[in-house]
Amino acid sequence: MSTASALDLRVDDAVVLHDSNRLAVRLLPCEVLARVEPIEGGGRAEFEVEVARRLAETDGVVALLDPRMEPRVYVRDGFDITFWTYYEPVSNCDVAPDEYAHALERLHAGMRQVDVAAPHFTDRVAKAQWLVGKRALTPDLRDADRELLSNTLRELTWAIGQRGAAEQLLHGEPHPGNLLRTKVGLLFADLETCCRGPVEFDVAHAPEEVGTRYPDTDQELLYECRILSLAMVAVWRWDRDDRLPSGRRMGTELLSQIRAARPTQNG
Repeated sequence: MSTASALDLRVDDAVVLHDSNRLAVRLLPCEVLARVEPIEGGGRAEFEVEVARRLAETDGVVALLDPRMEPRVYVRDGFDITFWTYYEPVSNCDVAPDEYAHALERLHAGMRQVDVAAPHFTDRVAKAQWLVGKRALTPDLRDADRELLSNTLRELTWAIGQRGAAEQLLHGEPHPGNLLRTKVGLLFADLETCCRGPVEFDVAHAPEEVGTRYPDTDQELLYECRILSLAMVAVWRWDRDDRLPSGRRMGTELLSQIRAARPTQNG
């Protein structure tokens, strides 16, 4: 609130919208969405701002930075703060698969116009694999589950790479929680996960019905990417420092889904 006020915005109140590994706050009455995370976030905030700034010049259907202030990361008391346009939700209804697929297709078209240095999706997989191997950081993960996740991450990364699919800039996690229905249409938010890879890696994060409607999708590759993404998310949920509400329960459910999808894996 103090940082926004110093930028000549009127801020009388703040409403917490999301509090897990990063804080999202609606500032009133200026109607700004502030995202706050510790500086030791590894430069994610700077990367997200750069991607958002470039995508704003395309028809990439993404949530925008607030135009009333300089598009950059503001630092205060050991935290990175970024300011975004606040979009009032217009419906609680689920997005229809056709709508979802079309929005994701437009996002990818916009991203193909952006030239920005981004990690490869395998870099993100490697981070998950590293975390699985650190028992001190994932102390509650059973040995059988640890082996399942490690094998899944390694084997599917190799299998996806063998397909030699075309790659481009991706959102990284375009799941329903990062898709907003607003007065200006569907918008994707949270761009700090952007990476490079096949579009199927992105489509895998959407509901399964979306994958059958996204044009020219390699369904076998999509299936592999879907299981890989489940394994990655499961790892994040077993991180001892994860703060997602009900995250451990989600991690347990994901392990069951992975095991069902890979019956040859024991444990």
